[in-house]
Amino acid sequence: PGDVVLDLSNMTNHTIKLGGGLRQDCDVISVMKAGTLRFSKPNKYWVENSQKRYVPHAEDSVLGIVVDSRSDNFLVDIKGPAIAFLPVLAFEGGTRRNIPKFEIGTLLYVRVVKANPGMNPELSCTDASGKAAEFGALKDGYMFECTTGLSRMLLSSPTCPVLDALGKKLSFEIAVGLNGRVWVNAASPPTTIIVANAIMNSETLSGAQQRIMVEKLLQKIQ
Repeated sequence: PGDVVLDLSNMTNHTIKLGGGLRQDCDVISVMKAGTLRFSKPNKYWVENSQKRYVPHAEDSVLGIVVDSRSDNFLVDIKGPAIAFLPVLAFEGGTRRNIPKFEIGTLLYVRVVKANPGMNPELSCTDASGKAAEFGALKDGYMFECTTGLSRMLLSSPTCPVLDALGKKLSFEIAVGLNGRVWVNAASPPTTIIVANAIMNSETLSGAQQRIMVEKLLQKIQ
């Protein structure tokens, strides 16, 4: 924290986007928390670290739990400092006539649309183009909580070793939220448990160690 990572006075005619962990003071971009500086094309920078508390950022995909419903919004817990709200019209083709009904406790895969300090985050069940894409309610399956660092590892490209090794031998669905929640669903409960345990055990392991751990888990069930 405090390190200067970018000097904008040397970057004329450049537009950059700042993610979590960075702040701008005049022409200087400095670090606010310890972690790894990341960059994604074309122009986004952020600091990545592993923590249990989630700080919402726009365009994050997260797993939320419905805690209440109002006439205009669903109130959703996304593990952040404040409850988020999901407008009843924030669905593909959403109109007043086809408002979805979610019971309290429903697990949703949603996108963070707005996340300003001091305000409740706003969510959507559509991608940036207004399509439902993969967003919506997650039925059945098993959800567990982990650190934000493990979530980012699972979403990394190329596919992280633990998911690659599991996917070659087992059939399952998975949804990973950047807020440190993971949902797994498989045809049989034992498969779901094995996938969940392998993921939870993988955070501190190297790629090679993850593959060995998955092989040992799979040998126990054969």
